[in-house]
Amino acid sequence: MKHILLLTVALSSLAFSETKVFSGFTLIDGAGGTPVANAAMIVTNGKINWIGTKANLKSPTGAEVVDLTGKFVMPGIINLHGHLGMTKGLVQDAKNFTRENLQANLATYAAYGVTSVLSMGSDQPLVFDVRAEQRAGRPVVARIFTAGRGFTGKEGYPTKAAGMKGVPYEITEEKQATQFVSEQAAKGVDIIKIWVDDHLGKEPKIQLNLSKAIIEAAQKRGLRVAAHIFYLKDAKDLVGAGLSGLAHSVRDQDVDQELIDLMKKKGAWQMAATFTRELSVFAYTKDAPFLHDAFFTKGVTPAVLATLASKEFQGKQDHEAELYRGFLKTAQRNLKKLADAGVKWGFGTDTGPPGRFPGFFEHLEMELMAEAGFTPMQIISAFSKQNAEYLGVEKTQGTLTSGKWADMVVLTKSPLVDIRNSRSIDSVWISGGRVMRQ
Repeated sequence: MKHILLLTVALSSLAFSETKVFSGFTLIDGAGGTPVANAAMIVTNGKINWIGTKANLKSPTGAEVVDLTGKFVMPGIINLHGHLGMTKGLVQDAKNFTRENLQANLATYAAYGVTSVLSMGSDQPLVFDVRAEQRAGRPVVARIFTAGRGFTGKEGYPTKAAGMKGVPYEITEEKQATQFVSEQAAKGVDIIKIWVDDHLGKEPKIQLNLSKAIIEAAQKRGLRVAAHIFYLKDAKDLVGAGLSGLAHSVRDQDVDQELIDLMKKKGAWQMAATFTRELSVFAYTKDAPFLHDAFFTKGVTPAVLATLASKEFQGKQDHEAELYRGFLKTAQRNLKKLADAGVKWGFGTDTGPPGRFPGFFEHLEMELMAEAGFTPMQIISAFSKQNAEYLGVEKTQGTLTSGKWADMVVLTKSPLVDIRNSRSIDSVWISGGRVMRQ
């Protein structure tokens, strides 16, 4: 394992009234406003208590000074669709969900500037313990939000995927929805997740009445519900029933005005487009260019890299992989159409399962969003301000403004010139602590 997977966080001092002063950088606050040149920020105990121009800075006595002259600072990346702890190398299994693997996973996200992850339905009970530890203090790796254990129908998608049998609830009766949603609510999940897909006709899809029962049970407990969807009709049916978020783009056809109007009326979000999910299905049928990208290779083991590059592995890829090139293009068109029409939207990748690499794929997702027609500022606002709003944590996260956690990424190049400059990471800070490599 390369050093990036052995990350720890060095917090300079955890004494009372720990104060840092950051200065000299260009501020991109995530709110979509004009960048502030030669900015400064005072961070006390992990939270921003002042931010403005360096000319107006009144540096507290004894503060640690961090000179960021010439750098660019943007908010940390919030990912609204990930899967934590289940994968080691290229093997997915609930047995992998250990504290060690979970922490390594969160550290990898953090190293790439991903400071929060919403884990969508494949978590084991340990996730609640680790999340509680984070929320009781100051996180030192990516922050956890969780859907706990997701829902599907009997033998429904994704239970036939490697390592996924027994992970989601498989429900057959409406009364089970109430029972199992209550179980998840008691654990304090941040959201409820349903898989509504037949995997191109190969697997049973949960019945609509069961999905509606899950949504109703969740709403009674003040919980939002997001769904893995593929088809336009399912998106319409579920949004009509009160679904709060689409966890993937519609991919079978272009969205229509009926769905747009319904989402705006109901306040439903296109919470994640997950373009890299589609890419991962066909990327390995040949020698993918990113396999030779140092920004990628630093985050994987030599063994994984060798497997991905092997002709044997590439030859075993899904025979339907080429279909996903078309699904990706449809997904890109649909996100742009929804966003342009005023539907609320966010940023998510579906990283975590084998072949969908945490951290690197978040940056690849940004490139695919730019390809779809989004500006760098729109992309940054999506993964920061908008995602915090969807999670309901906009008072403490999302933008680099006074009173919020100092979760931020320091870059050597401007991401507003080219979103690929999001890769020029100088340092990552979570709750005011610098993420360091050993």
